[in-house]
Amino acid sequence: MPLTTQLDVLCFTIDVLERLEIPYMVCGSMAAGALGEPRMTLDIDVVVQLSVSNAERLCAEFPSPEFYVSVAAARDAIRFGKQFNAIHPETGNKVDFMILGRDPWSRAQLERRCRVTLVPSLDGYSSSPEDIIISKMRYYREGQSDKHLRDSAGVLARQGDRIDRAYIEHWATEFGVSDVWQAIVQRVDTAMAGRATHP
Repeated sequence: MPLTTQLDVLCFTIDVLERLEIPYMVCGSMAAGALGEPRMTLDIDVVVQLSVSNAERLCAEFPSPEFYVSVAAARDAIRFGKQFNAIHPETGNKVDFMILGRDPWSRAQLERRCRVTLVPSLDGYSSSPEDIIISKMRYYREGQSDKHLRDSAGVLARQGDRIDRAYIEHWATEFGVSDVWQAIVQRVDTAMAGRATHP
C-alpha cells in the first residue's frame, strides 16, 4: 500500500518495529500530541533500543527509493548514542530513530513507556507523560523555544492528577530545570483559573 500521509508513515514505522520486536517508544511532539494538545509536526521521533545486528534488519524495512536511510549512519548512531533517520520524500516526513541512552533516566523511560492511542485507529508505545514533560523541559533549556513549554503544559493539563509530579520534580532537579517546571505548572494553573472564571 502506498504511503501518502504522515499517518501512513507512522503506522508503517510502528508495524516494522513491532514485527521485528525492537523495543521502542514514540516521543517528542507526536507523543505530546497524543497525550496533550495535538499540533502539526513533520518529524516522527522514536526512541529505539537497537543493537548493531538489528540495524541492518531495520533499515532494510525502509527500502529505496520510497525511503532514504543509511545503514552506516544507523551503526554510527548506535556506536555513539546518537540518532539516524529514515526520510520519506513523497510526503516530506522524517522518522528520527534515537538510540536509547545508557544513563539511569533513559533506562527509566523505557521501563515507564505506556501503550496509548497515538492517533485514531493506531495504538503504540509512547514515552510516559512525565518523561515527555522532562524531555521537553530539557529541549526548552537548550533552545528556549516556547513550543516545548506549550507541549508540556498541554500534557500536564490533559493528564491532570494522573501525573506523578514527584517523579518530574526529581528529574527536574537532576537536570537543572526546576524553574522550567515551575513555569509550566504556573501556566497550567493560570489557564485553569481563567476557565473557572469564564466558563
